[in-house]
Amino acid sequence: MGRKRRKPVCEADLRGFKYFQMLMPLLERLHDVGTARDRAGNRQLFFDQYTVLLLLYFFSPIVVSLRALQQASGLDKVQRFFGIRRVSLGSLSEATEVFDAEPLRHIVQELAERAVPLEHGVAAEALRALTAVDGTILRALPKMLWALWQDSEHRAIKVHLHFDVLKGVPCDATITPAACSEPAQLQAMLQPGRLYVTDRGYASYELFRDILEARSSFVGRVQDNTAFGFKEDRPLTEEDRAAGVIRDALLFRLGTTYGVNSLYHPLRLVIVQRIKPDHTVENIWLITDRLDLTAELIALAYRYRWTVELFFRWLKCILGYRHLLSHNAKGVAIQCYAALIASLLVVLWTGHKPTRRTWEMIQFYLMGWATLEEVQAHLDNLDKLKAREKSA
Repeated sequence: MGRKRRKPVCEADLRGFKYFQMLMPLLERLHDVGTARDRAGNRQLFFDQYTVLLLLYFFSPIVVSLRALQQASGLDKVQRFFGIRRVSLGSLSEATEVFDAEPLRHIVQELAERAVPLEHGVAAEALRALTAVDGTILRALPKMLWALWQDSEHRAIKVHLHFDVLKGVPCDATITPAACSEPAQLQAMLQPGRLYVTDRGYASYELFRDILEARSSFVGRVQDNTAFGFKEDRPLTEEDRAAGVIRDALLFRLGTTYGVNSLYHPLRLVIVQRIKPDHTVENIWLITDRLDLTAELIALAYRYRWTVELFFRWLKCILGYRHLLSHNAKGVAIQCYAALIASLLVVLWTGHKPTRRTWEMIQFYLMGWATLEEVQAHLDNLDKLKAREKSA
């Protein structure tokens, strides 16, 4: 029995293009990327056009493949709004070899700067620029020889993500083969003015030193046998104890006395106790250079690290980034940055973190199934729910 054919993409299925207008000025800079070799002026698909087609792929539930993108490019509405011609499958496939992903990364960073904090209050002000850092692995096809992982028979890629916790948006990312060093990637991506929160996989004295030299701060989880130079214990408040803090100690050194990479700097060790799902007790050792924050806020900053895991679930399970349209390194990176831009647009359009229900309402609107008033009603309900949770 043959595979059931998908319904062709038609103009009636697509609308709401005006909401891409805020992005168009940023995409204009992409137009000449990858055109240096086109001396005859024959290129018909440019990087800015390819990017908006990828965004159409993410925002429309009926555009689910490269062939569907090609169909969409032949629609009069798409051609008029995005200024493109009908493109061939060959052109779409070639695009990932011609275009460079790095300009898209810069657009992700700029859109993240435009976003405003979704959380407010004393804690949010104290933890300004809190950035959760982690990586996630996506399985790759055996023919993706560049994506090494485990052994010669396995292939995978890793997305190294920086997530602005209080804004609820990704603020930077890089894509590498899965067999790579996460601390080294963070070292290469450091920015000033951030408060990085990391798990044990990033525990490195050299990395902590680089973060300080980059004029940023950190809250990093370390092993519970980490050596340190003790100075004095700080008293715990009732709020600290309620947050699970059992110790707050000032340190003058991280590492052993004669350690080559030991870090000599005023630091703190905050130990937080938590009950695991299996009802066992676990002590979490956190090292930070932030001497001004309460131990309660240090514990809260580490709990916020979980937001990057939730975003990975959104990126792979709801937005659908696990389905790769390209199998070369450039194409995978371009698709990743397009997915991050789509996520940023949701937050910038709605003022809310992207959720499955909100994503569905936006898709319903773009397909003509929901009115703008119904989308607004959904967002108003989210505001009421958030206000109810704060007052509880």
